[in-house]
Amino acid sequence: MRFDQHTVVLLSRPADAPELPRDAADRLQNAHLAHQAGLVEQGLVLATGPFLDPDDPTLRGLAVLPIAAEEARELYTNDPAVRAGQLVVRVASWMVPEGNVRYESVGVPRSMLEAAAGD
Repeated sequence: MRFDQHTVVLLSRPADAPELPRDAADRLQNAHLAHQAGLVEQGLVLATGPFLDPDDPTLRGLAVLPIAAEEARELYTNDPAVRAGQLVVRVASWMVPEGNVRYESVGVPRSMLEAAAGD
């Protein structure tokens, strides 16, 4: 059997994340979303999004990439929220039977305003 390999990036909030004023946190979230959207537009991210009500409340989001784990780690190390200490990156390779998972090209929000417009 043949397999497709994807890289999964898990983003979590560290226990020692610095507290930010609301306006700074909002600016940082917008920068994070813009970074994610840029990766999607470049074809480096196949799917991405936040978690809702995870068993582990430190889990914030996930991304699936069609590139090697180390390259994915480097891309996410440059995420503004990671650089600011608000998120931590965990990376793993994910194997699925060839053709088992397919992704559609869809846009992702570049800001909280765009994300809210879908409500």
